[in-house]
Order: sequence, then structure tokens, then C-alpha cells
Amino acid sequence: MKERLWKYGVNLCRLLLAVTFIFSGYVKAIDPLGTQYKIQDYLEAMGLAGMMPDMLTLLASVALSTLEFSLGVFLLLAIRRRIVTKTILAMMAVMTLVTIWIYWTDPVEDCGCFGDAVKLTNGQTLMKNIILLACAVLVCWKNRLMSLMMPRQWQWIVINLTVLFIVASSLWSLYFLPPIDFRPYYVGADIKKGMEIPVGAEQPQFETTFTLRKNGREETFTLENYPDSTWEYVATHTVQTRKGYIPPIHDFSIVDQETGQDITEQVLSHKGYTLLLVSPYLEQADDGNFGQIDQLYEFSLEQGWPMYCLTASAEKGVSYWRDITGAEYPFCTTDATTLKTMIRSNPGLLLLKGSVIVGKWSHNSLPQIEKLRQLTSAQQ
Repeated sequence: MKERLWKYGVNLCRLLLAVTFIFSGYVKAIDPLGTQYKIQDYLEAMGLAGMMPDMLTLLASVALSTLEFSLGVFLLLAIRRRIVTKTILAMMAVMTLVTIWIYWTDPVEDCGCFGDAVKLTNGQTLMKNIILLACAVLVCWKNRLMSLMMPRQWQWIVINLTVLFIVASSLWSLYFLPPIDFRPYYVGADIKKGMEIPVGAEQPQFETTFTLRKNGREETFTLENYPDSTWEYVATHTVQTRKGYIPPIHDFSIVDQETGQDITEQVLSHKGYTLLLVSPYLEQADDGNFGQIDQLYEFSLEQGWPMYCLTASAEKGVSYWRDITGAEYPFCTTDATTLKTMIRSNPGLLLLKGSVIVGKWSHNSLPQIEKLRQLTSAQQ
């Protein structure tokens, strides 16, 4: 009876770990650029920003997702039980230490464990990892109690197919776009509605304190106990005590680089179609398909559609792009993080109808003119 209970416990923990690793690895694999951005956030928090080239952080992103997904599949099917459970235990020990650090220091808002699919607070992440670490200890200790799912001679086939599948998923998502879009700029999303704050939503709260000096002594006061005018003002400190409701789409704005005017409302209120060429940094953008982009701009002029290039690049970057592509479309400034969230491609193309996203394409799969005609005809 005791042995049976141990077996049930081990296999339950095994299932929990396997499903978590498979899900975590897959959502990272289909959004390798998002995982790369999160790795760069961690490096920045540790003061190591710029020390690793982008190619290395991208390789780290693909390697991490491949390792997590593969370990989850191997654990689920009880493949190489000893080495797999030891590796998972080591990973969970490291991850738990990292989440203790981010819980106490709060260097990033979201750990990125499940990409953009599931957002967890740092406290929730720590609790999750403590539970998974306990499961990993039990599974590693009693790995012989894991039920075998297939003969040993077949295991190498599953190992190869698993690694091939998850690496291919990452490469596909890099070349085209993630097949599942968990971000708020998915096809069908209404940008204006995503920016709205519902009536009655929880508002952010702030606490302001004042540092004052009198007779060489400094003290801190609030508005409630602010002293008389004999105190000398030193500084004001405001901290946010409650975040309140944050809309799915925030920090979204479009500023015309030529006029300096904010044209966000003008773009989102346009009744017809609008093409947005999105490039966080034009200096790093792929210019291999600039001819097709120019054709799309000419088509947009024929159809009477506005077309803008949204970028965080300054005048130097815009001039560089114009020089190598001959671009004549207007350029606008938008926050780089927002642009990276909008589309995982540099550059990428969005088609709006009003404020609703009806199409998204990587620079590797820009739509042909006929396809745009068909798409917009179907939207009528």
C-alpha cells in the first residue's frame, strides 16, 4: 500500500512537471524574439546589458525553449529517467533561486516563464517554482517509480523527433510570425478598445512625502502632518502604492516626425484601411524586400489608404533607411517596446481597418497586391 502511494505521488508530480515544462517550452519556442527580449531584460537588471550580442541572446532563447520542451516530453514518456529528472531538478533549483532574487528586488515585472501566454506576478512565480522544485526533488529521488511508456529501443526516435519539432517551430516563428499571438495586437484586435479603461476600474494610488529641514535636521512629512513655514523645503518623493487597472494596450502613440504632432487619434479614427510598416530600429531592419514595400506604398496611394512607417529611430536612422530604399512614405515615432510588442518582425506590416487589425505579415512574407485586394474585398 505504501509503495503504491509513493508511485501515485511520483507520477502525479511527474505529470505536473511535464505539462509545465512542455507548455513553458512551447510558448517560448513560438515566440523566440519575445524570449530574447526577456533575456535582455534580465541582463539589463544584472548590469550586463550590451555584453552579449543579439545573436547570442537569440540562440540562448531557442536553446532554452528547446531544453524545456524536450525535458517535458521526455519526463512525460519516462525517457532516460535518471538523467532527465536530475536535469529538471538542477533547472528548478536555479530557477527558484532566480525567482527569489526577482521577488525581493523586483527587477522585472514578469518573469517570462510562460511568455505572453500567462502573466504571473513575482510572488506567484516564486510559489509556482517552490511547488515545482518539491515535485522535482520527489521525482528525482524516486525516479524508478515512474511508469514506463515505451520500449527503450524506440526512445531515440522520440528524442530526435521532439528536438526537431521544437527547433523547427522556433525557426518557423522567426522567419514568419508566431502561429499563436498572445499579445494584445493580434489579428482581430481593436487597438482603440484595448486602450480604454472601463468605468469603475481600480485607479492607481500614490503617496507623496516631503523632506524638510530645520536647524540642520531633516525630517519627512506627509500632506496630513505638513509643518509650518519655519521648515525649509528639501525634496518631494512620490511612490505608487497601488497599480490600479492597466489596459492591455498602453504607451501607444504615433507622432509625425515631420510636424511633431501626435496623430494617434487621426490614424485610429480613419474609417478605411491603413497600412503600418513597423520597425523598432530602422538601422537594424532587414532591407531585402524594400522593393515590395515600395509597391505596397504605391498600391496604398492608388486605393487612397494612408501608409506610415512607425519607428523608434531618430532622424539619422530614418535618413539611412530612405537612402537605401528610396522610401517616400511618412515616418512616425512610436515607443520601441510597443513596436516590438506589435509584431515580431523588423520590419513588419500591419493592415488596419479603422482601429481593428485585419492583417499582419513578416518582412519575409509580405502580401502580394492581389492578396491584399482579396483580403480587403472580404472585409467589405
